[in-house]
Amino acid sequence: MDLEAVRSFVAVVEEGQFQVAAQELGVSQQAVSKRVAALEAELGVRLFTRVPRGARPTLDGLAFLPHAKAVLRALDRATASVRPGRRPLRVDVMGTRAMTAGLVQDFHRDHPEVPLDIVALGAAGKAVLAAVREGSVDAAFWARRVPEDQLPPGVRSTRVADEPLVLVTGPGHPLAGARSVTPAGLAGHRISMPSLTPGTEWTAYYEELAAEFGLTIDAAGPNFGTDHLLKSVAESTTVATFMGPRTPLAYPAGLDLRTVPVHRPTPVYPHSLLWRDDNPHPGLGALRAHLLRAYGGPRRAGTWVPVWAR
Repeated sequence: MDLEAVRSFVAVVEEGQFQVAAQELGVSQQAVSKRVAALEAELGVRLFTRVPRGARPTLDGLAFLPHAKAVLRALDRATASVRPGRRPLRVDVMGTRAMTAGLVQDFHRDHPEVPLDIVALGAAGKAVLAAVREGSVDAAFWARRVPEDQLPPGVRSTRVADEPLVLVTGPGHPLAGARSVTPAGLAGHRISMPSLTPGTEWTAYYEELAAEFGLTIDAAGPNFGTDHLLKSVAESTTVATFMGPRTPLAYPAGLDLRTVPVHRPTPVYPHSLLWRDDNPHPGLGALRAHLLRAYGGPRRAGTWVPVWAR
């Protein structure tokens, strides 16, 4: 069914004349007459009776009118829902308790006028890239391992945050009381990271970190989530883990944990934002500008990043 024909029908009913309805719609009277005639042919009924001063709806026209108006209202709502700025900006933060979630929380605090739809796909780079490219999210955080010129056409990415790692231990761990540790000084200690999945950027990051400093990173066992990992660390005298200072944003209640800074050098995890450059949502530009203002650029001196992030 031609929606413009439906719109023309409603306009003629409301104005009472084909000519006036055509003026309101910004088309010719002939165009309105053709649309209504085509609609009558499709429905198999007459919708109007001609009268000296114009046209009035038939009984079939009156029966069709409320449904036609409902269709047009639904169309207007559907159109409005995707107008730039009307739809919430959909952002993949990787994990709701990750540093990236905190970055978007900061953005929301500074820009409460931008509606947000937060998702945590927890997917690897290829899946995140596909989500942005296909438009299921407006922007996504990831650790970009490909050069800018190798991204798909129309897709852009820029580094927006470097997350320093800290060592997290329980009170009985040998390093629990240390003021700081070096990556090389962690050799021989078991670092539990059960969230590592083969083929993902974070797995590549920790594999290179382990190879660089001789670390033992244990990815064995099921991943029951951050709370379970921290509980295991708190209760162990031999197991530690790595996290960012804002990951998680709040530790589970009742756990006795120690955080030990890692220096000389400090490993940092590079976060980039991914988006399509033809995305017209005004909130996207505001988010990029906010993140770049807060980001001081890659911190090279005294830090470590993998080769693909240098």
